[in-house]
Amino acid sequence: MLGERAGTLSSMAATAQSVAEVCTEARAASLALARLDTATKDAALEAMALALTDRSEEILEANARDVEAGAQAGLTPALVDRLTLTEQRLEGIAADVLAIRALADPVGETIDGRRLQSGLDLRRVRVPLGVVAVVYEARPNVTIDCSALCLKSGNAIVLRGSSMAAHSNAVLASVARGALVAAGIPDAAISPVSGGDRDELAQIATQEGLIDLVIPRGGEGLKAALTEHATVPVMYAASGNCHVYVDATAHLDDAVAIALNAKVQRPGVCNAMETLLVHADVAPAFLPRVLSELRESGVELRVDGRARSLAGPMADTLGVADEEDWATEYLALICAVRVVDSVEDAIEHVNRYGSGHSEAILTGSTDAARAFTAGVDAACVYVNASTRFTDGGVFGMGAEIGNSTQKLHARGPIGLRELTTYRYVIEGSGQVRP
Repeated sequence: MLGERAGTLSSMAATAQSVAEVCTEARAASLALARLDTATKDAALEAMALALTDRSEEILEANARDVEAGAQAGLTPALVDRLTLTEQRLEGIAADVLAIRALADPVGETIDGRRLQSGLDLRRVRVPLGVVAVVYEARPNVTIDCSALCLKSGNAIVLRGSSMAAHSNAVLASVARGALVAAGIPDAAISPVSGGDRDELAQIATQEGLIDLVIPRGGEGLKAALTEHATVPVMYAASGNCHVYVDATAHLDDAVAIALNAKVQRPGVCNAMETLLVHADVAPAFLPRVLSELRESGVELRVDGRARSLAGPMADTLGVADEEDWATEYLALICAVRVVDSVEDAIEHVNRYGSGHSEAILTGSTDAARAFTAGVDAACVYVNASTRFTDGGVFGMGAEIGNSTQKLHARGPIGLRELTTYRYVIEGSGQVRP
């Protein structure tokens, strides 16, 4: 037993040293990255996009191994979908890299400035954060999206993917690092770690002085694991318990289409609708239509008593929603449905159960729209549109590291500017303070 314990401790120490070494090298690379000119960073991004195309067969073969292993391990269909790369998805990832390349470089941008009474010229200038660690679960595209965003914004990145995507992430990290080398940038600017156990996660979260920010992309379990250990700042790109509220004045044809899109188009992502709220005035006309359409699309429905009473012939086949359902991010073809009496009731429900990600109101009333957008506490609030648009690429950011549900220092999609901080640059002509 003592020998086993010694071996375990030795293994943990080796892992800890490995993580520390990775972060130390990333810190050194970040100092070089912060001084890079835009042309060099753009050349590396172009090389990254080209390599994704050139090595697509290798990438897809590695991904197929992960998908097969995931299916055998009993991953949910939503997780398998997140894990899967296709030729089309790979082309989209490469296109996102080129879109990031085309964006303005935020580093060195003067945010504002003025001349002080002392005659000093003061400017507030964007600078990189330094070293960003991204911890993520099933989605291998994150390896490239995050690497590209950090490179363009002058940050080094430490990547800790999950074991379920180990083969995919290894090849994609190789592509990203090769692009750095081709451009003459230290390869430690993109530093993967193995994707091992929770102990490794704790080590990453405690690298004070080496890592400037940790961004987790995953569920509440990942968030809780980091919260328990983190001594470095963490910006949570966490769960999305998103709602669509159909107001009394909503255009019902549009409302059906939007509800279907928000739930069915890709149910395993964080901006998919999990709960449908319907105003009592339109519920008799709307619910039979939308519930039928959702059911035909394969959605399991869990409804409150009022919704059941208005569901028509399918009422007896519907599940019963409880308190847990209102608070659940399903990431699957499951939807909770509730009838409310007013926009105020909808706002109260959203603020009680929502995760602060993306919320939508479907309405023909300007007053209702204003009340909802002012009253709902979320990073993204939609009027007459699907929550599925919450995405850094869609927002013109090229891609995203995740969607922050926090309020400091960034909220919503985390793009280039959200990966910078600022410093004050003060220029004088010999002034001393009297």
